[in-house]
Amino acid sequence: MNAAAPTSANPVMTKRQITLVVVGLMAGMFLSALDQTVVSTSMRTIADDLDGMALQAWVTTAYMILSTISTPLYGKLSDIFGRRLLFIIAIVLFLIGSLLAGTAQTMYELAAYRAIQGLGAGGLMALPLAIMGDMLSPRDRAKYQGYFLAVFGVSSVIGPLIGGLFAGTPEILWIEGWRWVFLINLPIGLVALAFVLRFLHLPRHPRAVRIDWWGAALVVGTTTPLLLVAEQGREWGWLSPVSLACYGVGIAGAVAFVFVERWMGDDALIPMKLFKSQTFSMATILGVFVGFGMFGGMMTIPLYLQLVMGATPTESGFMMLPMILGLMIASIVSGQIMARTGSYAAFPRVGTFFLTGGFLWLTFITADKPYWFIMLGMFAIGLGLGQLMQTLTVASQNSVSSRDMGVATSSSTFFRSMGGTAGTAILFSVLFSRIPETLKAAFANPASQSNIDAALRDPAVLADPNNAAIIEILQNGQDNPASLADSLNGNSAFLTNADPRLAEPFLVGFAEATVTVYWIAFAVTATAFVLSWFMRTQPLREKSAMQEAADAAHLAEQAAESMGSMVDPGVAMAPADLAAAEDREAKRRKARAKK
Repeated sequence: MNAAAPTSANPVMTKRQITLVVVGLMAGMFLSALDQTVVSTSMRTIADDLDGMALQAWVTTAYMILSTISTPLYGKLSDIFGRRLLFIIAIVLFLIGSLLAGTAQTMYELAAYRAIQGLGAGGLMALPLAIMGDMLSPRDRAKYQGYFLAVFGVSSVIGPLIGGLFAGTPEILWIEGWRWVFLINLPIGLVALAFVLRFLHLPRHPRAVRIDWWGAALVVGTTTPLLLVAEQGREWGWLSPVSLACYGVGIAGAVAFVFVERWMGDDALIPMKLFKSQTFSMATILGVFVGFGMFGGMMTIPLYLQLVMGATPTESGFMMLPMILGLMIASIVSGQIMARTGSYAAFPRVGTFFLTGGFLWLTFITADKPYWFIMLGMFAIGLGLGQLMQTLTVASQNSVSSRDMGVATSSSTFFRSMGGTAGTAILFSVLFSRIPETLKAAFANPASQSNIDAALRDPAVLADPNNAAIIEILQNGQDNPASLADSLNGNSAFLTNADPRLAEPFLVGFAEATVTVYWIAFAVTATAFVLSWFMRTQPLREKSAMQEAADAAHLAEQAAESMGSMVDPGVAMAPADLAAAEDREAKRRKARAKK
C-alpha cells in the first residue's frame, strides 16, 4: 500500500488517504477517551489493592492537570514543528505512562505515571481535530468529525464495562486484573502509532518563530492552582487559606499571561489576535458553557442512576445510551447539513436550546420517576451536545488562517476542558453541600418517619442481613443530617437490597439535592442559548488548510517573481511574506462573507 504524501503542487488528499489517516486519529483519540471511563470505574479496586484509598483523588488530579495544561502547548508546537511529530510524541508518552501505570506498586507511583499519561492525552485530544483541519475544508470536515464524537460515545458505554471486567477479575494472563486497565492501551496505541507513521504525511511550511517560554510557564502556573482548587476545594474548604492562595496565584498568573501573549504577538502560545474575531471569541465562550453542561451532566447522571435507581457502574454505562444516541444522531445530521449548505448558523442556537431543555426536564425528577423520564432528558442533552461540540470547533477553525489552525483547535479544546472542570467542581460541591439539608427534610416527612418506625418494628426486617448496615446508620445518626450525609457520601452500598421503607428517605434526599444541580446547569446553558444569538457566523471555506497554505505560497512566489527575485516558498521564503499572503486571503474571504 502506498499513501503518498500530498505535495504543495497537489495539496489535496485522496479519499483513501484521508480514510487511513482518520483510522489512526480515531484510534489515538479512543485511547484518551476510553482511559478516563475505564479508570474511574476501577479506581476503588486499584486503591484497595495499593492501600491508598485516601490518595485516589490525586491519581485523577495528576492526569487531569497535565492533560489540560498540555493541550495549548501541543497546539502551538504543532503549528511550528508539524502535527505528525507532535502526535507521535503524544502517543508515545501516553503508551509509556500506560506501561508504567500497569506496573505501579504504590498510589504515589500511580499518580506520577498517570501524570505522564495525561501529558500524552493532551495531544491525543487536540491534535486529531487540528490534523483534520489541515486535510479537509471546513465544509468536508463536519462530516468526518461526527465519527470522532462517536468515539466518545462508544468509550463512555464500553468503558465502565471493561473497567468492571478487569477490576472484578483477580488475574488475567498471570497479571492482576486491574493492571489491564492500563495495559490494554498498549495494543490500541501501537495500532494508532503504526497508522500515523505509515499514512500521516502532511506538507510543512517551516517559519522562524520565537518560542513562547514565558507563556508556557504562565499556562502551567495559572492553570495548575485553579485545577487543584477545583478538584480539592470541597475537601480543603472553598474559603480556606490554601484555596484562597490558589485563587490569588491563578488570577495573577492569568493577568500576567495576557500581557505576555500581547507582547509575543503572532508567536504567542495563544495569540491574542485570535480573540479579535467575534466568531472565535464567542465560540470559545460558548465552549466553556458547553463544557460545564457536558461534564456536569455526564458526571452527575450516572451517580443518580447508581444511587437512586440501584444500577451498578456497568449498568449505568448502558443506561447512558440515550444521551450517546442523541449525541451521535445530532453530530452526523448536523455534519451532513453543514457539508451540503456551507453554513452552521443554526446549530449553536438549536444545540443550546436542546441542552437547556434537557436540563430543565431533569429538574422535575423525583426518586420515584421511571427510567424513561430520565431517558428523555438524557436524549435531549445528547442532541444538544452533538450539535455543539463539532460546530464550535469548526467555527473556531474556520475563523483563523491555516498557520493558526493548531493553536485555534487546541485553545477551543482547552477552554472547553476548563469549563468542564469548573462545572464538575461547582456542581458536585453544590450537590454534597445540599445533601444534609435535603436529607433532613426527607426524614422530617411524617409519612417517611412512620414507614421507618414500622420497618424497625418488623422482626423480618431486623433479621434480614441486608438491612443491618442501614439500621445501624439510622440508629446512630437519624437525628443528625450531617452524619447521614457522610454515610451517603462515602459508601452507599448499604442501600443495596435494603428494605424500601428504610432506604426511601436517602433516595428522596439525594434526588432533591440533584434537582438543585440541574437548576444550576439549566441557568448556565440558558445563558449560552442567549449568547448564541449574538454569534456571527461565516460561510464555511471550501479549501483545506493545506490548500490555502499552498495557494498563499504560490501568491508569495508570484510576488517574488514580479520583483525579479525567485525564492523557495516552502523553505527560504520569509515568514512575513507567507503570513501577509494568508492575511490578504483571509480579508478577501471576510469581504465576500459581508457581501
